[in-house]
Amino acid sequence: MRRYGPALLLLLTGAAVLRITLFGDLYLRYVQAGLRPYLIVSGATLILLAALTAVLTQSRDDDHHHRHGPRTAWLLTLPALALLLFPPPALGSYSAGREAAQRAEQGIGAFPALPSGDPLTLTVGEFSSRAIYDSGRSLKGRTLRLTGFVTHGDDGTWYVTRLLVTCCAADATTGKAEVRNADALPADTWVTVTGTWHPKGALGSDAAWPPVLDATAVKQIDQPADPYEKP
Repeated sequence: MRRYGPALLLLLTGAAVLRITLFGDLYLRYVQAGLRPYLIVSGATLILLAALTAVLTQSRDDDHHHRHGPRTAWLLTLPALALLLFPPPALGSYSAGREAAQRAEQGIGAFPALPSGDPLTLTVGEFSSRAIYDSGRSLKGRTLRLTGFVTHGDDGTWYVTRLLVTCCAADATTGKAEVRNADALPADTWVTVTGTWHPKGALGSDAAWPPVLDATAVKQIDQPADPYEKP
């Protein structure tokens, strides 16, 4: 059976890719929604290659070659099997904490007007951009609502955090807002925080990062199907 190892590896990998794309939204943990068709094609192609490899292997008389093949080659199937049975979770507080906050004095200017009505739902990225770079101070006096997962800082501070993905999880960057006047929940808990902007620091400066939200309500929620924000 060792000679069918390459075919089995292709089959498991293809099945894992199809599982996370055809039967749910698990693929959104790793890539943008627009890449779903390419993942489906890739998964189907891998399964076809597995079938072709098995047929060619069966037709070859290569018993001597496989008698001397390394038994450890079967270990290569374990990562594919793990992906099929136990898909990794979305990136969370550990990934967010590894990225140092680096902000420069650039992009300062007036932003487009915000919709009327409170509370106003913003992404964490939108809130951060306006809090740090908006010369028109469009967040002032507004009741805001942000959704993300909990990360912890020093001295008891905590943040509502979201990872921004341009293409896939490998290029994720971090956006976060410090939450005040509310008790922290465990790291990686998903929450919706309602509150008001608390200005700090000069526009575009390191002192303005991360922006602050004075909370009036914190609601624990389930992780959304798509856990990442888009640029």
